[in-house]
Amino acid sequence: MTQTKIFGHQNPDTDTITSAIVTADIEEQLGNDAAAYRLGEIGAETEYALNHFGVKAPELLESLEEGAEVILVDHNEFQQSAENIEKADILKVYDHHRIANFQTESPLYYRAEPVGCTATILKKVYEENDLLISQEMAGLMLSAIISDTLLFKSPTTTEADRTAAQALAEMADIEIEGYGIEMLKSGASTKDKTADALITADAKSFEMGQRTTRIAQINVIDVDEVFDRRDELENAINRQIEQEGYDLFVLVVTDILNSNSRILALGTEAQSVEKAFDVALDENSAILEGVVSRKKQVVPQITKALS
Repeated sequence: MTQTKIFGHQNPDTDTITSAIVTADIEEQLGNDAAAYRLGEIGAETEYALNHFGVKAPELLESLEEGAEVILVDHNEFQQSAENIEKADILKVYDHHRIANFQTESPLYYRAEPVGCTATILKKVYEENDLLISQEMAGLMLSAIISDTLLFKSPTTTEADRTAAQALAEMADIEIEGYGIEMLKSGASTKDKTADALITADAKSFEMGQRTTRIAQINVIDVDEVFDRRDELENAINRQIEQEGYDLFVLVVTDILNSNSRILALGTEAQSVEKAFDVALDENSAILEGVVSRKKQVVPQITKALS
């Protein structure tokens, strides 16, 4: 039997990594041969969650052979996925993002729900199939929900996320607020990261009409800590624009304590950001009050502005 490879998007975040692990556990309980993989390096926040619950990080997926059987979690757009994904046999998808640039030759199981986190969907899958949720898997799903909803401050948060998190916290024997703050803080320092690392750690590409937009996000406690390195960041972003041909690169630096973001926009379409958010760029930068969600508050607005 061919082993099914399960993975999330490139530049993986906590939801992507933990959802791959959790989905592998679901598949194994259903009697299927499956294993979790990752498409990039693991960040400090994700490492904190894995270490807390004593779970090993997934193996790095070096290559994807033609015809490989795969399950996608936390993404569907091919440009965010593994190289050669269009040649794979996609069996299932679990996601909570928009559907774009996605097609298959064969029917598949596709589950997308407008919730704040893929883990919220996966908890339902456990229950629908009467499967055991271990303390470790409960902890990982809780960590993903905390991460993706910024401890329920993000506008993507739904009542389903809150309900799932509360139940998972009881299973994992975790106090949500205390654990959540420590986990988010663990990934919030930027001083030890290079500019290239900062703009690629959580970055996704989006096809918006005839233009390619790259949107990177950093969650921090001190926004000024990042913008003190503006020249360094702009040089790194401009290198990526030149190398990859991006029309627009937006770096979203999110203050996880005050629920605001400051953006840095570069590229030939940088002025579209002004239209998208009704702001004026000052040295390629602007404050976005109340904006914390790339999925709900950044991507749709820029897509509309570029239409």
